[in-house]
Amino acid sequence: MSTRIHYTKPSITEREVELATDAARNGWGERCYDYIVRFEQAFADHLGVKHAIATSSCTGALHMGMAALGIGPGDEVIMGDINWIASAAPVTYLGAKPILVDVLRDTWCLDPEQVEASITPRTKAILAVHLYGNLCELGQLLEIGKRHGIPVIEDSAEAIGSVFEGARAGSIGAFGTFSFHGTKTLTTGEGGMWVTNDSELFERVRTLSNHGRRAGEDRQFWPNEVGFKYKMSNVSAAIGCGQMERIEELIARKRAIFAYYRSGLAGLPLRINPPDAPGRVHGYWMPTFVVDEGVPFDRSLLLARFKECNIDGRVFFWPLSETGHFESRHVTPVSKSLSIRGVNLPSYHDLTEEEMDRVVSIVRDDLQKPG
Repeated sequence: MSTRIHYTKPSITEREVELATDAARNGWGERCYDYIVRFEQAFADHLGVKHAIATSSCTGALHMGMAALGIGPGDEVIMGDINWIASAAPVTYLGAKPILVDVLRDTWCLDPEQVEASITPRTKAILAVHLYGNLCELGQLLEIGKRHGIPVIEDSAEAIGSVFEGARAGSIGAFGTFSFHGTKTLTTGEGGMWVTNDSELFERVRTLSNHGRRAGEDRQFWPNEVGFKYKMSNVSAAIGCGQMERIEELIARKRAIFAYYRSGLAGLPLRINPPDAPGRVHGYWMPTFVVDEGVPFDRSLLLARFKECNIDGRVFFWPLSETGHFESRHVTPVSKSLSIRGVNLPSYHDLTEEEMDRVVSIVRDDLQKPG
């Protein structure tokens, strides 16, 4: 049997191992935060933001950021219906309600018109998720938010390497969050980052992130309020420091893999992640195609064929409104249509052209077979 093609796996070099080993051997006592601080600064510098807080997950970063904005019981947060549940769950932790609206057909991200139509006196935030590294219509969303006095949050978990009008994704809204799960372009195994240019909001989240202990509090172990514990470990941050030394390489490889797939799948009745456009650069975390409407396509058969050929494949995210965990206020036909016609393709750093050719060949065979 041919070697297995994973849908994703991290790129770890001797440099990451060296730093993680140092953290494990020496990163204790007075040095217990050394790599965390170093990683936060490196990431803030890369993103071009004033403040960054390393976290144990992107979910935790969202939770703290929303809490710092004062989101609570009875409030509403507008977001796209087609997303991983990690974007919606923190809203519920605070007693608020995710308001699920439809997405755009071309970017698969939040539809600004649907957002504006869904604003009520209870709306406290707009959550812009840059799905698969695609970019939300931030210009329109920020204008809507400004007009209604509502902050725009960027969930950039999948958008490392994406740039909107000269600013990196995650650096534009009230705050941004990132994921460093093992599947992501940059990884710490598990982990995340909260970022902002708002110094007052940063101080609020910094307090919340340390069990509610304010910076400068003289009393040892004195909590000024009840906070959270979403801190990243020093060992994980050390891996992140090694990854940051290679960040441009990691992003460039994702873009090269996407370009190869785009060329290989050309001419088929499908749409792959939107290409770069004026003012936009895509990080292409997860190359994804959506088969054109009206074209006979059974995704389960394609994924079964992948499995037979020792290739991993992933389905497109499900509409959250279909999971039974959230009340649905709106009809979301685009989200529902995308979900059943979409497939994520293998895209790890060391993927070879020969391996991508194997993937492309199966997709072409499936979509070119007689109807």
